[in-house]
Amino acid sequence: MLIRRETAADIPAVRAVHTAAFADPERPLPAEVGLVDELRSGDAWIPELALVAQLDGDVVGHVVGSRASVGEVPVLALGPIGVLPRVQRRGVGSALMHAVLGAADALGEPLVGLLGHLDYYPRFGFVPAAEHGITPPVPDWATHFQVRPLAAHDPAIRGEFGYADPFMRL
Repeated sequence: MLIRRETAADIPAVRAVHTAAFADPERPLPAEVGLVDELRSGDAWIPELALVAQLDGDVVGHVVGSRASVGEVPVLALGPIGVLPRVQRRGVGSALMHAVLGAADALGEPLVGLLGHLDYYPRFGFVPAAEHGITPPVPDWATHFQVRPLAAHDPAIRGEFGYADPFMRL
């Protein structure tokens, strides 16, 4: 498996990954597909944190870290992360998570936040955001809102997490 930065040529494959990963018979195009497209065209997009996983030359996974904030402090939002169903449970998602967190840390980012499953993300160091004095923008998210402090983390970073606008339109 190869983890690398997304290129313009990958965009159709990235859309296919998220379409398959988040397939829902109730909606022909999952919201995550539009979210990635909107993030890519906006100010929150960080090209160094848009990564694909390749197996045998095919894009089989994608993750993106985008600009967010806690109060006035720039931080990252993680997601979406998607893996083609045919290769799920083979380490692709874990490899993408480790790569994006390592890249974010290397860029000097202080913290990554996400809304996600409590049984999956703690294995990557995510903890309930409340443990760090950080609240989600929607109070109902509090039980599943998590953060991962990175090497540049400052415990003074506290307050409400602010996602880029495309997240709030989901």
